[in-house]
Amino acid sequence: MKRTIYVFMMFILFLGCEDVIDVNLNEAQPRLVIEASINWLKNTTGNEQNIKLSLSSPFYDDDIVPANNATVIITDENNTTFIFTENNETGIYTNNNFIPAIDRTYTLTIDYNNEVYTATETLKSVVPIDYVEQNNDGGFAGEDIELKAYYTDPANEDTYYFFEFISDIPVTPTLEVYEDEFTNGNQIFGYYTEEDLEPGDIVTIRNYGVSQQFYEFMFILLQQSSDEGGGPFETQPATVRGNCINQTNPENYPYGYFRLSEVDEIIYTVE
Repeated sequence: MKRTIYVFMMFILFLGCEDVIDVNLNEAQPRLVIEASINWLKNTTGNEQNIKLSLSSPFYDDDIVPANNATVIITDENNTTFIFTENNETGIYTNNNFIPAIDRTYTLTIDYNNEVYTATETLKSVVPIDYVEQNNDGGFAGEDIELKAYYTDPANEDTYYFFEFISDIPVTPTLEVYEDEFTNGNQIFGYYTEEDLEPGDIVTIRNYGVSQQFYEFMFILLQQSSDEGGGPFETQPATVRGNCINQTNPENYPYGYFRLSEVDEIIYTVE
């Protein structure tokens, strides 16, 4: 009996012990991070655009270091040039006279730290969101609120979509990508659910038209992050490169993507 009690106490003792292990990770040289999303909201001029440049940081460092004093230019296929100017050393570069045009090709050029980065992409259109349908009996237990944002895919076209759902509750925005290989010409929907969603909450729903290249990039990014339940900006098991290239030193490749999209937006109040 005494021996049994002794073994039991030792078992409890071992369960109660925790060792804090500091993992020493190799630190690489910072790379340029390019957040260049040119978004043309329907029924606006789309002339005000921002590009954010920052530097990658160590795994345990939450600070975002801006990339200052870069030269940032976008040139369209007609050789019209749009110069982006940094706002007070924030790493955010702005332009107030941008001219968006559907199916026009644009080239981004960044000169930073004596290295030149470029990317080329086409501005893609998007169909409007037809309506939003709410279901209050969703989820495994039938107690979650689900939203479906319906849109009609144009027939006989290869189209790609990027959905963003942003609610006013403190959760990470939900991002999804869709393509029309099996839904061409039909009415389909972007899907959103969140267990903490309640009546009165506000959800901003945005549908972006994107290229096939961006669809494939984001599809892989979302697949990698979904295993751990995190967002696409969590640490990834492998590097997913975008369309930005370091022309001066290809080995010092940047992170990020240059995307141009027409956007449709609905601000929905949960009923």
